[in-house]
Amino acid sequence: MSAPAVEVTGLTRVFDQFVAVDHIDLRVDSGTVFGFLGPNGAGKSTTIRMLCGILRPSSGRGTVGGFDILRQTEQVKSNIGYMSQRFSLYEDLTVRENLLFFAGIYNVRGKQRDARIAWALEMAGLRGREQVRTSELAGGWRQRLALGCAVLHEPPILFLDEPTSGVDPASRRNFWEMIGELSARGITVFVTTHYMDEAEHCNQIALIYGGRVVASGSPAALKREHMSRTLLELDCNDVMGAFAALKAEPTLAGVALFGTTLHLSAADAAAARTAVAARLAARGITVRGLEQIEPSLEDAFVAIIEGTVAGDADGKAAR
Repeated sequence: MSAPAVEVTGLTRVFDQFVAVDHIDLRVDSGTVFGFLGPNGAGKSTTIRMLCGILRPSSGRGTVGGFDILRQTEQVKSNIGYMSQRFSLYEDLTVRENLLFFAGIYNVRGKQRDARIAWALEMAGLRGREQVRTSELAGGWRQRLALGCAVLHEPPILFLDEPTSGVDPASRRNFWEMIGELSARGITVFVTTHYMDEAEHCNQIALIYGGRVVASGSPAALKREHMSRTLLELDCNDVMGAFAALKAEPTLAGVALFGTTLHLSAADAAAARTAVAARLAARGITVRGLEQIEPSLEDAFVAIIEGTVAGDADGKAAR
């Protein structure tokens, strides 16, 4: 078995009295796409900054590309690509000038520089836009340019921190196609996101919540392990009224809002259907549809977080 691209144990970061990252363990196999998911403020960006040698951990240990994140930060930085959610571009420079600048930072010179810039322009679909000022590019194109800059030096490991935040759905889809192409070339991609649908593109994922990793595994495994109950989708004329009415329904293990519908989990689907119909009819809410569906990764994450919150509450009550 090859050495992991990333491996950390007990990684922790404390700011004054606030624990941003709380003793997390991670292992990322080489050549995979690893998704690090969680809501805003969960600790994703703090973790990725520690892994990239930008922020020193308060405690714990780890390696990135075989280099120690505490003692060999310069070696870590020279062997990774890093793209932040702000894209780290110079907007007063043109597309080509940005690529030249980052080539200089990564010490990519001569014929190799010219070849890598040509490759980045082709990969990002920016050929013909070389002289366009970066500030004039739409968000999706700036995103592509930032990715091209991050991989100019052909790093074996690429860190992407919320790379699709603030861009349109079409650009998000195109960007994930580019991630897939980089992975096919053998590059390990470590990506943070709060978009749960993006996790389906990852080989392995870890969910961080409140600074702690609360679940990890493949997308299929997480759905299988955490969604053992039947899932029903409810369509009705008053979704918020139905949500309030069903939170206390004993035949349901969980109720979650999904757009204009509710997702209901139940151990006994037949009993749940009968009880839901009766409870909503008593409230004057019209049921337009109540169908069994396959759970999404977002359903699994809702169940995981609800279980984590409930466990934390039980722990506090016991103390």
